[in-house]
Formats: sequence, C-alpha cells, structure tokens
Amino acid sequence: MAEKTKRHWAEPYKIKVVEPLKMTTREDREKAIVEAGYNTFLLKSDDVYIDLLTDSGTSAMSDAQWAAMMLGDEAYAGSKNFYAMCDTITEHYGYKHVIPTHQGRGAEHILSQIMIDRDKDQVVPGNMYFTTTKLHQELAGGKFVDVIIDEAHDPTNLHPFKGSIDLDKLKGVVAEYGADRVAYVSFEGNVNMAGGQPASMKNFREVYEYCQPLGIHVFLDATRCVENCYFIKVREDGYQDKSIKEILKEMCSYSDGCTMSSKKDHLVNIGGFLAVNDDDIAEQAREMVVVYEGLHTYGGMAGRDMQAMAQGIVECVQIDHLRARMMQTEYLGQQLIDHNIPIVQPIGGHAVYLDAKKFLPHIDQDEFPAQVLASELYVEGGVRAMERGNVSAGRRADGKNHRPNLEMVRLTIPRRVYTKSHMDVTWESIVDLYERRESVKGLRFVYEPKLLRFFQARFEKVE
Repeated sequence: MAEKTKRHWAEPYKIKVVEPLKMTTREDREKAIVEAGYNTFLLKSDDVYIDLLTDSGTSAMSDAQWAAMMLGDEAYAGSKNFYAMCDTITEHYGYKHVIPTHQGRGAEHILSQIMIDRDKDQVVPGNMYFTTTKLHQELAGGKFVDVIIDEAHDPTNLHPFKGSIDLDKLKGVVAEYGADRVAYVSFEGNVNMAGGQPASMKNFREVYEYCQPLGIHVFLDATRCVENCYFIKVREDGYQDKSIKEILKEMCSYSDGCTMSSKKDHLVNIGGFLAVNDDDIAEQAREMVVVYEGLHTYGGMAGRDMQAMAQGIVECVQIDHLRARMMQTEYLGQQLIDHNIPIVQPIGGHAVYLDAKKFLPHIDQDEFPAQVLASELYVEGGVRAMERGNVSAGRRADGKNHRPNLEMVRLTIPRRVYTKSHMDVTWESIVDLYERRESVKGLRFVYEPKLLRFFQARFEKVE
C-alpha cells in the first residue's frame, strides 16, 4: 500500500542548540534604522529579530559538519582537508581542477582576470547581472550583456524556467561582436536578481552545444545550482526519477567550469572555489590565487572550513534537506500571495521577492521604493531584508540610475535556521506594513559609494 501523503510537513532535523534573540520595541527599531542611514546592511545584527538579509554564510551547520571541523588539518601547504574537499567537489560537480577561494567573489575575480582580454574590448553575455560578478567583469575590462529570456523581467509571468538564456539573444551577441570578442558566457543557476528563478536542463545543454563549436567557454555561477537542480527534478520532464546528485553532474557537464560561493548551497559560513576542466586556465588560476587569496591548497580557508564544506556538499544534495528548504520558501511566498501581497512569481528557491513597484506605487523609482520597503519592514517587525532594485543596479555611463524592471525586496531564508513560526511573523509584518503603505515616503542618498553602493550607502527620507 502506498504511503499516504501528509497534509503538513516538518523539517528533517531537530534543534539541539539555540541562539537567543533580542526582542526590540518599535521605538528601538526606528532609532536603529535612522542610525543605519535606512540601509539594512548597516544595522547591527543584535538589533535584528528575524534576519532575512542573505543566505550567504548564514546557514546552520549539522552535527556531522561540526564533527568534521574537528578533523581540521591547519597545515599551510597540502592540508588533507583540501584533498578531501577537492575529491568531494569532483565527485558531485565533475570538474577536473579545483582552486579554493575565500568566497565566491574571489573566484569571480580570478576568472574575470584570466578570461577577459582588455585589449579586445570583450563582452560577457549572461542570464541577468549579479552585482559582484558584473563588477569583476567590468574591472577586468569586459562588458556584461544581458541575454536572459524576456519573461524574467516580468514579476507576474509564471514561466517555470525564467532563469534560462534566450538562445536567439546569445546568437545576436555573437553575430554583433564576433566569437573572439565573447570572453565567455556567464550562466547563473537559480538567478538571484530575477527572483531566484531556475534555468532548464534543456537550456543548459543547448547553450553549451551552441558555444562549443565556436570556441566560446561557458562558466556557471554555481552558487545555487543545487536548488536549480531541485526545480529541474520537479518541473522538467525526464528528471523526476533522477537524484539531485545525478542532475547536478549532468548540469555541470554542459559547462567548462564554475565559480562557487559555498556559503549558500554548501551550508558553510565561509569558503568558495573556482573549478575548471582546462589545464592552462587552471594553471593561471593557481598562480593568481597565490597572489590574491592564499596558497593554492587553501585559498583563504582554514583546513577545518574545507572539511566542513566537503560534508556540506554531501548533505546539500539530499532530497529531504532540499525539499524542506524549498517548502519553507514556498510557505512564506504562498502566505503573501493569499494576503494579496505583490511578489515575484513563481516563488523562487532561496528567497521570496516583494514587488516594490506594486507595493509602493506612489514612490518614484529614483526615490528607491525597494530600499524604502526594506527599511520599513525592519521598523514594522524587526525583519531584516535586502534591497534588490535601483540601488543595487547602480548608475549608467551617463550618471543616471539604471531603473531596472525588477524593483524588489529579497526575503532570503537561511538554511536550517528559522522555524515556521518565524515565517508567520514575517508575513504578518509585511501584511501590517502593506495596510499603511500609502503613508510611506521615499529616500534620497546622503552618501553614495562609487562601487557596489548598496552595501554602504546611506539615505534620508524625502519630505
């Protein structure tokens, strides 16, 4: 007899250690957000009740990961933890060479510097920009070109694979610039700036098969590719009976390498890597990692962190873990939909994204509605979220703001950290804020950094 499907779900783990949270008053939070210049990045974590700023390095490690850290070999060169990590990465991702870095942007920097020829005025097509990735490409002399499908720019479009590359757009870039001026294709899994939207396996395969004969490399931003694999398993024909590990291995086979921030999928607090198949690229990367990150056998990580990563990779492809992870995001998103809160749909993998344009339609985009919404949500319920809109997009060459189609607030759920009750407090706070939305005012800069301004910018209210 088949097992009966349960009406409710629960996390596939139990909680044995807790971190007490400080409960604050609205008055406390109003003072704190002013001191932070209305930038949630500048809040002190002690003043935050539910921290949905990011899933980067904020996961809860398992007992097996903590035990693995006790095996830390802190040798400067040739740590046994490095080899354990590399073997695990190769087993799950399939790449020949692994170069460790302190986190994902270290890998982005090295890849950009190796692959982009400043003298050729090269372009990097990709499925929507990510902030640090695009900046590293620009600093290396490249130009990012968005080739994501049009559906990704529409928060209400229900396309199941909104993260996919538009092959016709990619072909148009090659026709315009020539294959030799395409430095590489940057292909992100579960596209962050599109609302955590996946690409299909068919799309990964078709892009790679198109690029290979032209000599164009394809590199994955594999930061959340495991979550992308989950969506392939449940949405794409032919993959329902395959394991996440099998799907991941196939996905990576349609690329020449990847950059990885292990602080997401891999359930660790620090670490990342660049993985490639090409021997020459690997040799250049090892030389660069010694200059910028640390020796090629630790790349800025302690041995214990590499061992915890190896264990985290094994755990992150387990279907019970992934299903619970995605169902928590789905639960939060569905509660907001049920209460008529505008969000990006379909609900993404690592986060739920509020549609700030529809939430605060009276605030012009150059008064940063997503930044406003994130700061007001903190005041409302002590929930810290992240702006992903005009502030994150930065300025164009003419000095004007980019004003992207997607003006969002990201409610990013750390893995294995919060309970269903925390999600209830979150959506209830958003509903309360929505009821007073017409009284909310815009923001303007009082300090604007030149690079990655969303991290350190400060604002004041527009009266």
